[in-house]
Amino acid sequence: MGRSKSELFSAQQNRIASLAKAFSHPARVAILQYLFKIDTCVCGSLVDEIGLSQPTISQHLKELKTLGLIQGRVEGTSVCYCVAPEQWDAMKQVMTAFLNREAPHVDCC
Repeated sequence: MGRSKSELFSAQQNRIASLAKAFSHPARVAILQYLFKIDTCVCGSLVDEIGLSQPTISQHLKELKTLGLIQGRVEGTSVCYCVAPEQWDAMKQVMTAFLNREAPHVDCC
């Protein structure tokens, strides 16, 4: 598959697509659900909770952190992760505006 040529699309279209990426893998959905459930997390407990390897969990955490939806802080030899509240609220606003559009009522197919 070729590159996405994101420069062809608006900033809003690129933002929606990048945010949707957070939900494009069930492991990331499970991580977010777990972080909401316990309100903080050490990466090791995610391995136990979700059942994926440490490198796989770390890759998904990196993706969520890059998107800004989670934040982490070092505590000794571990990193504690939690949902980034301001970014989560901003993501909800962007996605809600996009998803709350009414589908056209045209009989086209």
